[in-house]
Amino acid sequence: MNSKNTQMITKLMFRLLPVQAVLAAIGSINGIVSGFFAANYVGIDAMSAVSLYGPLSMFIGAVGTMITGGCAVICGKYLGQNRNDKLQDVFSFDILLSAVISLFFTVLFLFMGVFRKTGLFTSDPVLRPVFSRYLIGQAIGILPMILANQLPAFLTMENRGRRTLTASLVYIAVNLVLNYVFVQLLSLQEFGLALASSLGMWVFFAVQAQYFFSSRSHLKMRPGHFMKDECLEIFKVGLPGAATYMYMTVRGLAVNNMIGSACGSAGLSAFAAANNLLGFFWAIPGGMQAVSRLMFSVSVGEEDRQTLTDIMRVMFFRYLPLMGAVIVLIIAGAPLLTQLYFHDPSSDVYRMMTDGLRILPLCMPFSIIAAHFVLYRQAAGQQTFVHIMSLLDGVISVTLFSALLIKPLGLNAVYIANVLNGIVTTLYVILYAWKANRHMPRSIEDLMAIPEDFGVPETDRIDISVTTKQEVVTLAENIQKFCLEKGVDEKRAYIAGLAMEEMAGNVISHGFTKDTKRHSVDTRVVYKDGSITLRIRDDCIPFNPEERAEMIDEEDPLRNIGIRMIYRIMDDIEYQNLLGLNILTIRLCDRG
Repeated sequence: MNSKNTQMITKLMFRLLPVQAVLAAIGSINGIVSGFFAANYVGIDAMSAVSLYGPLSMFIGAVGTMITGGCAVICGKYLGQNRNDKLQDVFSFDILLSAVISLFFTVLFLFMGVFRKTGLFTSDPVLRPVFSRYLIGQAIGILPMILANQLPAFLTMENRGRRTLTASLVYIAVNLVLNYVFVQLLSLQEFGLALASSLGMWVFFAVQAQYFFSSRSHLKMRPGHFMKDECLEIFKVGLPGAATYMYMTVRGLAVNNMIGSACGSAGLSAFAAANNLLGFFWAIPGGMQAVSRLMFSVSVGEEDRQTLTDIMRVMFFRYLPLMGAVIVLIIAGAPLLTQLYFHDPSSDVYRMMTDGLRILPLCMPFSIIAAHFVLYRQAAGQQTFVHIMSLLDGVISVTLFSALLIKPLGLNAVYIANVLNGIVTTLYVILYAWKANRHMPRSIEDLMAIPEDFGVPETDRIDISVTTKQEVVTLAENIQKFCLEKGVDEKRAYIAGLAMEEMAGNVISHGFTKDTKRHSVDTRVVYKDGSITLRIRDDCIPFNPEERAEMIDEEDPLRNIGIRMIYRIMDDIEYQNLLGLNILTIRLCDRG
């Protein structure tokens, strides 16, 4: 991990990680708030209701993810075509479809709660009415929950992503206040617990939705333009991304039934409390996955083998040690963390939760490994791996190991099953690579099994990171020599070197001086089918050279002349600012 490219990727991933982890943690914070009030002011039956509702919440989230994922892909297509009218249609259809599905689940849950048709989730005669009342309270918040989860993608398109963070922070505050009022002051018990969450979700939705009613929003609801013909495409495209959550719904129902039969409400309560609290720490792997998902997508699009492997190196050599340190802290603090929910060390529920906090974190490193390989293969279009991993990780392994071990080990069987599941998924990563390579993987590159036809051979590209003007001059000379060796005519070879010297040198001269941070410029040159592609990537402040190319200073006509010259002589120049990186792609086509 000594290359400058890897250092840039490492710095970038760790710069993005805190924000993504905070966003992932917000939902878990609300879960901790609800769990605290449930355990301390209602009782273990209320915590059991939280556990029983978990699979239902997961399923509703899967449906929302399916709609969001499908619409996001279609939005990307229309963005690329610059068809803003179709974007309006996608937005309108997304909101309408989400509302219809939300109302269906609302009516269904109200019916099950009011008439106590909850035998599928628990056969305990004491727990069933508790869960029924909890379900009624949660039903009130289904509509805003599904709608609110659609809006972040559209807010991002409008460059208003911070509004989602603001809405989340407001939600935490509202949820805390409402739990105090409904549960502690008004003693509404499990119904108040769910009602606080539901009303908080309405506030979360309202803060986000308010923007789309303002004059600043380009996206508006357009009744009558609801993309009826593309409905099936949305479900088809969005389903793979939601499959894991659906598998986990099945797993949750099966595991809850096993825990309820073997350990009763105390076991369900302890399991819910342990998962509830660990949700906060799971935000760290969640943030890691969010960052890597973006990085993998960009790297696959650029056919950048080096960056793909660098992302995995960061995961193995930076993310996993960081997670290991967090796990040590969780295990050491297990008794103290349990005190947030249960206070009697001699009680079964206290012991079972403490065991969970000591065992469950051990599956986190395995989860990070599995998730990164899923994200990579998902971006690369290798769906067979993704579907098999989703089945293994989502339902098969945990359910099977839990069923085998629950009688002799009780609730610890479920905790241990999650760790064994991690081992199984890691073995699957290795076996898949073994089959693809026809030999046991001996390196990260082997483990990834990047197809041979991905990108261009090493002999047809140059990957160099530079930090000084002298290095840029040397790089330009090497590019000219490289082009000549590939049979490129002298004129185009000279232009390619000149373009790199001008544009990369401009970054060092101006971008490096805008702050006191250490920067580097990651350059790539690719020869393919007679054409030359130059890519310049840096982590300086956003800078679009096209804006300078269009500027002519009457007092100093020579200003920016180098950039203007490059824009005139090159066939295509494209600038993007992705993930906080400036990415400039320059193409010089084959004249033959």
